[in-house]
Amino acid sequence: MMRPTINAAAVLVFGLLFVGLEPILLAIGDFLVIQDPLQPADVIHVIAGPDDRTDYAIQLHKGGYGKQIFFTGGWCTFHGYYHGQHGAERATLQGIPQEDLVIDESPVTSTYTEAVLLKEFIARSPTPVRSVIVVSDPHHMRRARWTYHEVLGDGIKLEMAPIPFQQSSYQRRWWTDRESQQFVKEEYLKLVYYYARYRLSWGPVQRWLASLDTD
Repeated sequence: MMRPTINAAAVLVFGLLFVGLEPILLAIGDFLVIQDPLQPADVIHVIAGPDDRTDYAIQLHKGGYGKQIFFTGGWCTFHGYYHGQHGAERATLQGIPQEDLVIDESPVTSTYTEAVLLKEFIARSPTPVRSVIVVSDPHHMRRARWTYHEVLGDGIKLEMAPIPFQQSSYQRRWWTDRESQQFVKEEYLKLVYYYARYRLSWGPVQRWLASLDTD
């Protein structure tokens, strides 16, 4: 007669633990998500990746938030296409004028590389670029903001525009989805790596860390 009571008590204890743990897990994921109040910007930059990012940038452009969409990303062996070209073609099919699209298909190995390509685009732009909306996955945004600020400095206004979770393939309740779990874990590791790579290291250590660059 004791076993059902013990089982019920165990279920109750685990339930209470989870109720207390869920806010902590949400906070761990939400710390990575930076979402700025958006104002119209000169350029929307899509960090190379899934089509969710391109589609959200298109949505922002149609909403009047950016004059141009800037696509980066060279050949992707995983997807079998050039990220920049693919993004621009997808935007054209959804009604974005070609004159509003800019592509840089230089190879990219990291988020830092993409920020450097954006800096180069700004430097050669025939019209001044003073503000940029950066589009990527939600849990990518804290590292992306740190990186873009590191590369661009204070002269460019950065606005971080994460894909809304309801439009993303990743989940805010990240611990319930394997891909989201992996993303969150890797982002925390990459935050530490980026700080060491771009702020703390030099000489041989810096060159070794550079060999580990990943997106």
